[in-house]
Amino acid sequence: MLATTGLSTAAATRRRLVAAPGQTQIVPEKFAGPTPVWAFNGTAPGPVLRVRAGGRLAADVENGLDQATSVHWHGIRIDNAMDGVPGLTQEAIAPGDQFAYEFVAPDPGTYWYHSHNRSWEQNARGLHGALIVDEPAPWKGADRDLVLVLDDWRLVADGSIEDGFGSIMEWAHGGRIGNTPTVNGRLGSQIAVRPNERIRVRLINAANARIMEIAFADLPSRLLALDGMPTAIETLSGPVQLAPAQRADLLVDFAGADGDTTPLTLQTRDGPFEMATFVLDGEPMRSEYPDPFGLPMSGPALVTDLSDAFRTDLVMEGGAMGSMQGATHQGRWMDMRELVSKSRVWSFNGVAGDMDEPLATVERGRPIVFTLRNATRWPHAMHVHGHHFRVVSRDGKPVANPVLRDTDLMMPDETIEITFMADNPGKWLLHCHMLEHAAAGMMTWFEVT
Repeated sequence: MLATTGLSTAAATRRRLVAAPGQTQIVPEKFAGPTPVWAFNGTAPGPVLRVRAGGRLAADVENGLDQATSVHWHGIRIDNAMDGVPGLTQEAIAPGDQFAYEFVAPDPGTYWYHSHNRSWEQNARGLHGALIVDEPAPWKGADRDLVLVLDDWRLVADGSIEDGFGSIMEWAHGGRIGNTPTVNGRLGSQIAVRPNERIRVRLINAANARIMEIAFADLPSRLLALDGMPTAIETLSGPVQLAPAQRADLLVDFAGADGDTTPLTLQTRDGPFEMATFVLDGEPMRSEYPDPFGLPMSGPALVTDLSDAFRTDLVMEGGAMGSMQGATHQGRWMDMRELVSKSRVWSFNGVAGDMDEPLATVERGRPIVFTLRNATRWPHAMHVHGHHFRVVSRDGKPVANPVLRDTDLMMPDETIEITFMADNPGKWLLHCHMLEHAAAGMMTWFEVT
C-alpha cells in the first residue's frame, strides 16, 4: 500500500475527535450572540492536527450528531480504507458510534479534514479543520508558520446559520454561497505579528462553494506550495485564487513598524472585503530580510512516459442554463423534470451521480490520463482522492511546468488533461468540490487494482 510502504512504523500520534453540536462566536459580540454549529471538539474549525511526514496519525472519531458522519483526510495519499467515503471505503459512522482512523502521512504540506457524509450540510455547519504534515527536518525559511482556515458562513441576523440546506436552486447554480467570510471561524479577527516578521501562511479554502481571491494588500508575498505540494518559489503580483478545497502556502514579509495594520482581503463583486487584520506589534524582527528560499521538493515524480497510459474521458453536463436534456439515474434514463424531483441536476458521462460502476479500472503501476470536459455554464473544482495529479494541457494547449494538485478549478467550456500514476490501490472518488454539485450528480470513482 502506497501510504505505508517504506515509511515509519513508529507509534501513531493519537487524537480524539468528537463531532457534536456546539457554539462559537463567529461575528463580534456587539452584533450577535454565539452561533450554534456542528464542531469537532467544540470548535469550528476543529483543532489543527499535526504530524511529521512519514509519521502515523490516529484519530478516534466519535459521532455525537443525530445523523451519520465520516471524516475525509483531504489531499493525503492515504490507505484506501481510511479515506472516509461512505458507501465506497467505509460505512458512515452512525450516531453514537465511533471509527478509528489510522494512516501514514507520506508527504509534507498543508491539508485538511472534513465530513464526507452529507458534506453539503455538515461542512457548512463547521465540521472541518486543518491537517498539517511537517517536513521531516524543520524548514528554516520563515520565522513561524500560521494556519488560516477560510470559510463563508450563511448567517441570519441573530448569528445563527440559515436553514435551507438542500435547495435545488442553489444546487443547480453555483452552490451555497455564504454571507459572512471568516478566518479561523471568526469575522474581523485581529492577528498579531512582529514588524518585519517573515511568516509561512497556510491558506485553506474550506467553503462549500465560494471561489476565493485573497490578498495581503501590498505586502511582499511569494508562493511556496499548492495543495500541499511544493512549487518553485514565485513572487505574486496579485491575489491568490483558491477554489473550494484548494490550499496555498505563501511566504509573506510583514514589513512595517509597530502599530501598522494590513488587511487580509477577499475580492467580492462589491470590491475588497476585509476578512481579518494583521496588527504589527512590538520591536522589529530584523532591519533587512535575508534572501528567501523555497520548500524541499516532495510528492510524486512527473510521469514522463505516457505511451502505455490508461486514457478515458469525463464529460460534465447539466446545471442551470445548460443543454442537458436528461441523464441516467437509478438504472434508467430520466428527463430533467424527473431528475430535478430526485435532486439530480448534473451528470458525468450521462450518469447523474450513480456510483454503481467505476469511471475506470486501472492496474497498479500504470499511468493515467483523464480528459475532463466542462460542458456546463459553471466553474467546477474537480478533486481526485488518494492521488496528486498534474494538469498537462488546457483546451488542447500544453501546460508548461505543470504543478501537483489534488483539486483543479475548471471554467465553463474548458477541457483539461490530468496525469498521474495509478500507484495507490483501492476505490477512489472523483468529484466536484462545490459540495452541492457533488450531491446533485457530479460524483464518480475509479479503481486501482
